Amino acid sequence: MRFPRASLQLRRAQVVLLLAVLLPTIAMIAVGVVLLATSSGSLPAVVSGVLVLTFCTSGITGYILGSMFLAKGAALVRVQNDFVASVSHELRTPLTSIHLLLESLHDGRLDTVERSQVLSLLSRETGRLEALVGRVLELSRLQLSYDYARDPLELSAVVEEAVAAFDASTLSLPTPVIRQIDPGLLVTGDRPTLVRALVNLLTNAWKYTGDDKQIEIFAVENRRWIDITVRDNGTGIDPSEQHRIFEQFQRGRAADASGVPGLGLGLSFVAAIVRGHRGRLQFVSRPGETTFRIRLRRWRERGAAPALSEQLAP
Repeated sequence: MRFPRASLQLRRAQVVLLLAVLLPTIAMIAVGVVLLATSSGSLPAVVSGVLVLTFCTSGITGYILGSMFLAKGAALVRVQNDFVASVSHELRTPLTSIHLLLESLHDGRLDTVERSQVLSLLSRETGRLEALVGRVLELSRLQLSYDYARDPLELSAVVEEAVAAFDASTLSLPTPVIRQIDPGLLVTGDRPTLVRALVNLLTNAWKYTGDDKQIEIFAVENRRWIDITVRDNGTGIDPSEQHRIFEQFQRGRAADASGVPGLGLGLSFVAAIVRGHRGRLQFVSRPGETTFRIRLRRWRERGAAPALSEQLAP
């Protein structure tokens, strides 16, 4: 599903901005230069030339700002298009299955065993649809309206809670997580969502590694920041897919080929949560190793003076 009208309106606005602002401004610059060149020391001509060039500078500034706003609007339209198209695609599969299952029940040609199997499949597809809608709504809330707390959090406790939740969700193949957390690290954040982000990264590391799973999480202080790193020894992310891994419903070819279950929303949750914390999210991936790093602000009491090293830092 696309929204051509919105895109067309943005393109028209860009053309209007070009014709109504930039081209006349360029023409007036030429007039201002001519006035200054032919002033021969005449004060009125010099003043007129300077005023014309000043006005042209303001016009060019307005054009640049207008272009930036239009470019941002175009980017938002593209995100909206991609999101709606992705959701529509993901919803179509369970809805099609539910429609076919209901048709088979409506025909009345199924025996008791077949009817029971169809009802079981119908329940599974309905649950899948409910889970999908729920996660999309939750992601939208985290991106748009969630009120992130700004509390002091002891990072070691947050990591322990995330590892405990990870262990509970991977009972089928328990995997020890190597932890190296510097003592006394305090971050500014929202505990439930931060735990959720770490669980997502740990779970992804668990899904996309082989039988010899090696997952580690460590954290260090970096001036005003705390760096939290999750590393695994998995297959890595294909370089051609790395620029899209934080987009909704994006799954790599390796994930699809391996049959690993998922909706392609895990890293979108992580990105939204880190953004809500006003932090930074980076990753490096190559065959045999993938590293994600979350950088959060270190907790500092209000009114506390920064350390001398921070004052001298560039």
